[in-house]
Amino acid sequence: MSKYTREDITRMAEEENVRFIRLQFTDLLGTIKNVEIPVDQLQKALDNQMMFDGSSIEGFVRIEESDMYLYPDLNTWVIFPWTPEKGKVARLICDIYQPGSPGEEPTPFEGDPRGILKRVLKEAEELGFTDFNIGPEPEFFLFKNDEKGEPTLELNDKGGYFDLAPTDLGENCRRDIVLELEDMGFEIEASHHEVAPGQHEIDFKYADAISSCDDIQTFKLVVKTIARKHGLHATFMPKPLFGVNGSGMHCNMSLFKGKENVFYDESTETQLSETAMQFLSGILEHAQAFTAITNPIVNSYKRLVPGYEAPVYVAWSLRNRSPLVRIPNSRGLSTRVEVRSPDPAANPYLAMAAMLAAGLDGIKKKATPPSATDRNIYVMSREEREEEGIKDLPATLKEALDTLLKDEVLIKALGEHAIEHFAEAKEIEWDMFRTQVHPWEREQYMQTY
Repeated sequence: MSKYTREDITRMAEEENVRFIRLQFTDLLGTIKNVEIPVDQLQKALDNQMMFDGSSIEGFVRIEESDMYLYPDLNTWVIFPWTPEKGKVARLICDIYQPGSPGEEPTPFEGDPRGILKRVLKEAEELGFTDFNIGPEPEFFLFKNDEKGEPTLELNDKGGYFDLAPTDLGENCRRDIVLELEDMGFEIEASHHEVAPGQHEIDFKYADAISSCDDIQTFKLVVKTIARKHGLHATFMPKPLFGVNGSGMHCNMSLFKGKENVFYDESTETQLSETAMQFLSGILEHAQAFTAITNPIVNSYKRLVPGYEAPVYVAWSLRNRSPLVRIPNSRGLSTRVEVRSPDPAANPYLAMAAMLAAGLDGIKKKATPPSATDRNIYVMSREEREEEGIKDLPATLKEALDTLLKDEVLIKALGEHAIEHFAEAKEIEWDMFRTQVHPWEREQYMQTY
């Protein structure tokens, strides 16, 4: 992560002919928002004096308490490579602050997703962990646009896992995305076609939790922008098509104390430390509850079904890919816990905060996880799963939300403001879906009944 001063940013803005700056933040549902200012307002922004109407943002505040401040994180300064030379556009990601009482300084807004993650990271720090590193793997689909520029359901290729051109017709678009990301400072580790036609994955290097979540949001923006230049629509919708794999966002997580990965212990049979096992236990205990955060839309649960590689069962393994959690083979500094259920519709800040809070709860309780499950869980009967103590992930958004609202650990970690507004928005979403009559129902029932 680059370390910039305000003098650095002022100089770069002038040298690179930056004309506009986007002050970017994320609402409670994970949507990127921004206030764009001309460059002559940059110093005001760097003085943390830019305000916006928080009552217009999903999950923020009521109209009578709407004034909010944008506090730019100077280390997130990026100039978008695709903007014109004559008037470039730069970006600063901001934390949200709310005004204090007269004579008092503004304070962090308790419903800011980025701020929520920072609070949970502070708790980890108090337990002695200096870094929580994340390696995300967001997948996406590319669909063709029509002559009006609107997305169709026509895929731009018929490729499969690791296919290459000419079968993988998205290769050029994917390569341009990689080049743009590298221009913005991303370290790309791999890019390839995924299992389903039209589905792609680009993996970038792990980073600390805040930087990683910032990167996820930036990644989504770049993918959509470059895809459109190729006449394509990129979507991070978890399950846009029936009968093929959905898009996930596997999350590889590790805790550090200084330069030491505390998940690694060469003296154990698995080379996993006691801390790693406790963290894993917390993940498994709270998995059903944090699913509402990591899989936050109605469509998420069309992906979490057996048969398409997405995890459905709360279990773990060192090699088996059917459980919720897998421990990749790498050890030493690369020792990590991979949670396979999250999807790219999730608000990354809230998702990482929820999973970290779950893991920390396991550490605080010195919990012990159940034994690893090395069988293919998809072929196990319900009775066999019950004997092994393997629970199911929630089958619907409603079920997940009800479970979340009973989990005191996650409610405390995310804060009542965020939980209350998140739940309210998701209850509305579920009710709209539940009461809608869908094409499948008409196809099945119109003539039969």
